[in-house]
Amino acid sequence: MKRELERHTLIERSIIKKYRKQIWNNFIRAVKEYDLIKENDKIAVCISGGKDSMLLAKCMEQLKNHSEVPFSLVYLVMDPGYVPKNRQLLIENAKILNINIEIFESNIFDVAYNAGGSPCYLCARMRRGALYDKAKSLGCNKIALGHHFDDVIETALMSMMYSSEIKTMLPKLKSTNFEGMELIRPLYCVKERDIISWCNYNDLHFLRCACRFTADSDFDESLSKRNETKELIKYIRKFNPVADDNIFRSLHNVNMATIPGWRDSDNGETHSFLDEY
Repeated sequence: MKRELERHTLIERSIIKKYRKQIWNNFIRAVKEYDLIKENDKIAVCISGGKDSMLLAKCMEQLKNHSEVPFSLVYLVMDPGYVPKNRQLLIENAKILNINIEIFESNIFDVAYNAGGSPCYLCARMRRGALYDKAKSLGCNKIALGHHFDDVIETALMSMMYSSEIKTMLPKLKSTNFEGMELIRPLYCVKERDIISWCNYNDLHFLRCACRFTADSDFDESLSKRNETKELIKYIRKFNPVADDNIFRSLHNVNMATIPGWRDSDNGETHSFLDEY
């Protein structure tokens, strides 16, 4: 027990000290810039067992312990049907990090797997809804997810290349199905390579893909559209080292005067620059 206590203290310290510029400052930047946390919020930090959500849990814990704004946290884990070894790894990592997780069960993997169509899309929607529902039952008004900087820019490029639209993840949004609930993304400005570096520095080994669908099939994660987009950005950075930063900033700096068409977010109505030309 003493060794675990010493280790989680060192891990916490590494976020504040060694990775202060790369992780902590960017975490705080997102919280402040996007006004993610209010006084007396009760936030469910949703933990999947991967590196991003585990880091998010520690950052939120540190902020709660040192913030002048009072808020409370619940560390929420949904087991959608993990195989036993993946569930056990998640539990062991929570102990290493000294995170007091609350686990609840669901059968989402089975439902998504047997429903036909796109299991990934259905699984993501069902998991989000289940997390909202459980968090609300615990008295929470927000859920926090571990999406980071790279998720944001990859989603923007994927939407352009494969969905013919310009959109990405917002740092926060209100739930349309759960009144009074809000989703926040405090790692919005934290880069994935810094999260990986933090894991390696602390010799932490988290779940990568615990999906039963990919485990039970011949699906190669390296061939996914998201991984293709990661590789594309990595390639572009060879010629322009700040390309990823510029993509991120461009999402905050859209020049509507040069956009030939757009869609109204409220009613879906389409508009053209010719409407007022």
